[in-house]
This record gives sequence, structure tokens and C-alpha cells, in this order.
Amino acid sequence: MRTIVNIDQKWAFTKMADCVPQEMPKLWDWVDLPHSWNALDGQDGGSDYHRGTCYYAKTIQKADLPKAERYYLEIKGANSSAWVYLDGKQIASHDGGYSTWRVELTEHLSEEHLLVIAVDNAPNDRVYPQVADFTFYGGLYRSVEILCVPQSHFDLSYYGGPGIKVTPVVTGKDAQVELELFVTDKKEGQYIQYTVYDAEDNEVVNAVTDELKASFTLENVHLWHGRKDPYLYTVAAHLVEGTEILDTVATRFGCRSYEIHPDRGFILNGEEYPLRGVSRHQDRWRLGNALKPEHHIEDMDLICEVGATTIRLAHYQHDQFFYDLCDERGMVVWAEIPYISQHMPTGRENTISQMKELIVQNYNHPSIVVWGLSNEITMKGDRDPDLLENHRILNDLCHEMDKTRPTTMAVVSPCPMDSPYLQIPDTVSYNHYFGWYGGETGQNGPWFDKFHAMHPDLPIGCSEYGCEALDWHTSDPQQGDYTEEYQAYYHEELIRQLFTRKYLWATHVWNMFDFGADARNEGGENGQNHKGLVTFDRKYKKDAFYAYKAWLSDEPFVHLCGKRYVDRVEDVTKVTVYSNQPAVELLANGVSLGVKEAADHFFYFDVPNVGTTELVAVAGALRDESQIRKVEKFNDAYRMKERGAVLNWFDITEVEGHLSLNSKMSDILATLKGKMLLMGLFAKLAPKMGDKGGMGSMMDMGPLMDMLGGFTFLRLAGMIGTMNITFTKEELLDINAKLNKIKAPKK
Repeated sequence: MRTIVNIDQKWAFTKMADCVPQEMPKLWDWVDLPHSWNALDGQDGGSDYHRGTCYYAKTIQKADLPKAERYYLEIKGANSSAWVYLDGKQIASHDGGYSTWRVELTEHLSEEHLLVIAVDNAPNDRVYPQVADFTFYGGLYRSVEILCVPQSHFDLSYYGGPGIKVTPVVTGKDAQVELELFVTDKKEGQYIQYTVYDAEDNEVVNAVTDELKASFTLENVHLWHGRKDPYLYTVAAHLVEGTEILDTVATRFGCRSYEIHPDRGFILNGEEYPLRGVSRHQDRWRLGNALKPEHHIEDMDLICEVGATTIRLAHYQHDQFFYDLCDERGMVVWAEIPYISQHMPTGRENTISQMKELIVQNYNHPSIVVWGLSNEITMKGDRDPDLLENHRILNDLCHEMDKTRPTTMAVVSPCPMDSPYLQIPDTVSYNHYFGWYGGETGQNGPWFDKFHAMHPDLPIGCSEYGCEALDWHTSDPQQGDYTEEYQAYYHEELIRQLFTRKYLWATHVWNMFDFGADARNEGGENGQNHKGLVTFDRKYKKDAFYAYKAWLSDEPFVHLCGKRYVDRVEDVTKVTVYSNQPAVELLANGVSLGVKEAADHFFYFDVPNVGTTELVAVAGALRDESQIRKVEKFNDAYRMKERGAVLNWFDITEVEGHLSLNSKMSDILATLKGKMLLMGLFAKLAPKMGDKGGMGSMMDMGPLMDMLGGFTFLRLAGMIGTMNITFTKEELLDINAKLNKIKAPKK
């Protein structure tokens, strides 16, 4: 029988070695898996986290392993390339940091061995991802195990798969289920016994076959119906010789039918089932991506609390434990590979191998409904023949390996609506940030209406939208201020626009949680992307979290916004309440300010601001409390200050009627001298940004500049750290002096 031995404990680790050791190192650090060497430096900003080859070493003794005929090392996540050595000899390698892979040890094992795994997250031109707005944490960040199996066993060599493939097709009240099994060294006389259990562990099918393919019917099948009823069956398959069970594999599966309709959106089991949810990165504060089961469970609990029906698992393959949670909780999932931001002609084979691993390892999950080909890959244009061919190959591969699921892509906002690239997958979604990265919030809905009119037969969704919020506050929220109040306003507007357009097949907030992006230098806390509805440590749910809960959750609640915004200068202040109840009353020091109804679940009250006011929001038996306090001077602790910034906005010299670093890019570009200044500047920066064509031409790219136009120059300068660009104080002051000489355009 198969035995699994976990070997997560006590590995010797170093970042300092320059070669594979021949004996157990004495001076390395001891670590347990899961482990990432970038858990701290990958989240503190500066784009300087350690990237290179690090080593993990462990002594293994064959006598400590169960007796078996064959042994496999299983590595569930090593980012991003890895090599396995036994006693100094390389026996395997793997490119791709987010999938399971295995190495057969059988012929190499004798008595005692030094097992070394070298893991490398250094930049290269062949393994995705290389350019993206998140930290590429290095490490053995998921479990490592040794699988001990008999000579004949369910396959362990094919792209890290489970050796069992289940394809249910729902027809009427029944489901026809195709079962395919993969066996290594199957011998004459060996046969397969398989048993199907329902969710209550009742046996519903029990059969024997000499073949590796079988089919059976589940009559009056209990459907997997998303969060409403995530019903799962289990099939266990035994490889049998005589009366002895040699090996066993089991998988859960769900029976469902679905359609992605260009007008009606997502349809599950014949019922319109709006996909309104979030995207998720897998990392955590001070852990990197080295998560344990309890962390995954907490994430899922929070996603369920907000009321989401779908998760986009970005931008790579996630832990099998989390896919299992998605099956159990009824989440509809978009699964994708990290083919992201920058197409590499030398990376095609890696996109193919990562897609094969994604599909083979995750085929049986009923939660997954689409395979994602790429994300924002047309950053440098959508007409590259090699890029288009790469996508066609991936699209065909997905359809060849999985006849049941459609394909999709997350398209960068400036990509033209008439791009040939959009015609490759079965569905598309766009990443739009109108109202944050330039533009206005009101542009989002009309943009999708225009696309839908242009492509009436192509399902369209919104794969990313969001804005950043930290513990900054204001009563006059403005785009780019990083306040919790602007984030709440932004999401109120986007909810109204996106959730009322039924044709959008899926919408995914970017992001459920703040996440590590070490190149970022903005918002006052470097090294993170703060677009999450929940903070990086999962300790605080921002107000926008409750805006979604009001629309999506059936759990009755009432939430008073602005709990961290106590000191206020105005005589009358606006207070917002979110609730999924029909009416809310607000009390100020025990005095009712009225009862309000709101079809959009957002309740607004004008509150007199005198002294200290205790606020209580009441919706039936539900209550929530907060406090505000009248102050004469704005509390400077609420105003954003860039940590470690070369310049803050208030340090910049401004000349009335002229431009400055605090001017919006659209205003600078509206003047001839301003445009010439920027074209010259970006042309000089182009080589550092990897743009061989020259960034001067970027100024003439209408869609991109529409998006960037709402940025101040200073804000843009702080953000392009993700492109390996930094400005010194002297450089910024020099640019500001030149801008001060240019008259601002008349409004």
C-alpha cells in the first residue's frame, strides 16, 4: 500500500553557499517547511529582496522509510526553479514555482543520503513570472514528502497529477461520469476496483474493471451548486492483485453544468448565478507565501463572510488545500498560470509546461470553471506574432486536455477593443482602474457597455478593479489620496456600475487582501499593494469590505464606517452606514437622526459635530457603534506621508498658475512644453525599463495615457519602482524647477 512520509521538519538552510555540499553542513540555519527566505525582505520595499540560489539540506535514511518497491520525492512548491541532489549528484530539476512535481528516488536510494534541494528565484528569460506587481518569494514554501509505493501503482510521473481523472456530464436528473485511471507498470491479472460515495459516505457505486477507463451513471444526481449547495461525491480506486490492494487513490468531484452567456452572464445548472467576488494572492505578512492550513482556512472564512461567489486565484497555481476549500465552500474559481506582464519569446515551453501542470493537477475540482491563459501580457503591445502564437498554442492545449472548460484572459486596460488577441480565448475579462489609475469612476460601466455592443457574442467580465487604502482619512476623499474613505467611495461607485450589468460574466475585486510587492513605494507603507479589502495581516476589514458584504451576503449585519476616523474639523460631517437590511436608524448621543432606506445598501447621514459624539447604527436588533470628536485643526496623523520617500507632496515648490510635480499628467501633457519635457525624460529612462522602442512614443499612446492622466507626476514617479526606476531628490527637484517655468493649462 501507498505510504506518505512528510519530511518538513529540520532542514539546514543557507543563502550564502555557492555550491552543493557533499556532506551535511554544520553552520547553516535550521528551518522547518514551509519556508521562504523573503518572508521579511520581500515586503519592506526597496525592490531589494534576496533573489538567487539558496540551499536546503537534509539527511534521509532508507531504514526510516516504510518498505516499498519505489520511492518518489514530492515537492509541492519551490519558487521558482529547483534542482534535486543526492550525495552531490543532480537527479532532477524543475522550472515553475507554483505547482507540485515529483522525482523518483528508487534507483538512487541505498542506506543514508544527503538530500539537497537548490531553489532559485533569480531573474531569467525562460521561467514565468519575471515582471509583475508582486513579490516572487523564494523558498520551499509548501510541504515536501516521500511517497512509498509498490512496483505497480497509480501514476506519479505525469505532470504531478493524482493518477485519477473524473469527468461528470449532467443530463436531466442524472450524471454520466467518465472515470480514467493512470497506472504505472500494470501487470497481467491486476484490476481496478472503484467505489463512489456520496457526501454522507454512503456507497452509491461499486464496480470492478480490467480497463483503465470506466463509466457509470449517478441517477437523481445531487448537483454541486456553488455556495448554495456545494455537494461533493468521492471516488476511491484500488489497484488490486488477487485479493491484495496494491495502491489506492481517491478524489472528490462535483456534478454541475454551466454556461458563460454573453448576455445573461454565468449560468449554473440552468440558473443565472452572478459571479461577484474577489481575487486572491497567497502571501501573508511576515510569512511570505509559506502558508499553513489555518491560514488558508482563515482566508476562505473571510471571503465567505464578504459574500463572494467567485475567486480569481491569481496569478499562478495555488495550494491544493485551497482548491479543496473552494470545492467545499462552493466558490466558482478562475485558475491561471503566471504568464504575466511581459511576453518572453524564450519562455514559451515554460507556459506550456505550467499549463499542463495546472490542468492535470486540478482537473477534478468542480469549483474551477475557466483556465486563464495570461494576465496583462500585452503591456508592450498586442500585435506581436510570437505572443499571439503562444496564446493560440495555450488555448488549443487547454481544449485538447479539457473538453469541458472554456478559456479566458485578463486583459490590460489599454488593450484596444478590436485587438486580434481578444479573439483567441472563449471569454475575456479586462483589468480596469478608472477612478484610481487615472480616469473617473464613472467610466467603468460605459466602457463595458461599449465593448459589449462591439462584441455581442463574446462574454466580457471585469477581472481586476480596485484602489488602495491605508490608515489615512479625510472628509473630502480624492483619487490618489490612499484614504479609507476614497476606497469606500470608489467601491460604492463600482458596485453600482458592475453589479447592475447582468451581461458581465464575472467581476473580481483586486484584491481581497493587501499583498507583498517589494518594488512598490507608495501610500506611506512601502513594499505592499494596499488594494485589499482586508489588511495584509488579516486583522482589519476596511470599510469597503462591508460595502460588498451589504450587497452579497445573506448574513444580517450593520456597519458604521469611519471607525478609525475620529477627529473631524467640520461642523457637520457625513457618516456612512452599510447594511443588507432595508432600513437603518442612526443615533447621535442617544438622539435619533432619522431612519433611512437605501436600495443600494449604502445609507448616508449628516451628523452635527460638537464635542464627542457617540454614534449607534441600528437595523432591527442589529447595532454597531463608533465615535467622532470635534477638533479645530485637522489631525495630521490622518494625512498620508510617504515612508522613506525622497519627496512628499508638501515639500514641493509650487508657483501659482504653473505646473509642478503635484500636477496631473494630463495637465502636463496638455501643454507643448510639458509634453516635450516628459518625452525627453521617458526616452532617457527607456533602457532601464526594458523598452527598446523608447518610452517617448508612450506619450502618444492614447488609451494608456487616458489611464495615467489622473496621476500626479510625483505619484507616478513613486510607482514606477516596479519598472526598476528610482528618482533621487535632486532629480525630482530639477524636474519640478523645469515644470515651474511652464504655465498650467486653463481649466
